[in-house]
Amino acid sequence: MDTRNLLNRRAPAKRRAGHNPALFLFAALLAAACTAVTYLGFVRTTTGQLADESAWREAEAVAPSTRYPALEILDFLPLLSAFIALAVIVAVSISRRRFSVAVIAIATMAGANLATQLLKNLLLDRPYRGVITLDFNSLPSGHTTMAASAMAAVFLVSAPRWRPAVAALGGTYAVLAGAATFFNLWHRPADVVAAFLVVATCTLVGGLVMMRTNPEWNTLPAGGRSGGRFWTGLSAIAGALALAVSLALYAYATWGSGIALLDDKPLYFAGGLALVVGTGYVIAALGSWLFSQQAGDR
Repeated sequence: MDTRNLLNRRAPAKRRAGHNPALFLFAALLAAACTAVTYLGFVRTTTGQLADESAWREAEAVAPSTRYPALEILDFLPLLSAFIALAVIVAVSISRRRFSVAVIAIATMAGANLATQLLKNLLLDRPYRGVITLDFNSLPSGHTTMAASAMAAVFLVSAPRWRPAVAALGGTYAVLAGAATFFNLWHRPADVVAAFLVVATCTLVGGLVMMRTNPEWNTLPAGGRSGGRFWTGLSAIAGALALAVSLALYAYATWGSGIALLDDKPLYFAGGLALVVGTGYVIAALGSWLFSQQAGDR
């Protein structure tokens, strides 16, 4: 028999879901390290405190009290997201007849919120660096953690082929919820960014457990990896552009001067908002790529 025909007839090797656990663990450690960098940069330094506090003060000027009633609905996004996540988790668990799916997703969501409360109230403080501000620590944002972790739970229980779309849409929801806490003066931009990173850390650990314990439905059909490239690419482009804008605005607001068009504008507010948007979408894109790459092969 011809060797080429023999090779073509051979069944392709099946690759298990979550086949590279080290990649998940490395990404989780990287997200945790980024959380620490966010805290050290925006809370422990004078420059960071000034940037964050300035963004908060400018948000107050951009959204005066007369506009608050129109924005109050945004404050309900975190609580609404929790109900959405629980409904999806229960429905998926019943349809797949797998109790472990619900346990892992809910444990991931609970772990992220517990980690946020421990960090904010027990482990991290806000030292005085010469910047007039509130003297208690508010990093990470609890409201943002609730919204983002709920969307992460929905992402975990989704079928592999739908995860890129869920990551993009859920990331958009989390970004809106995080931006709302900033726009409505609940939190500073760094608080929101740190919340995203805490949720990412817990989701990576929960995702590894989900894939290794439920490999059957965490598997893609042949050619299925290309289906989510649109959503992943869209999130990556939006996140990269927003982060570039944020970096440029922060740099100009801190060290630049002389451009009349930009002077006396809420640059810190715009930079902080872009930082929130960019971080949310970049995390969504990277999570979408990693989970698609680590899905099993039929």
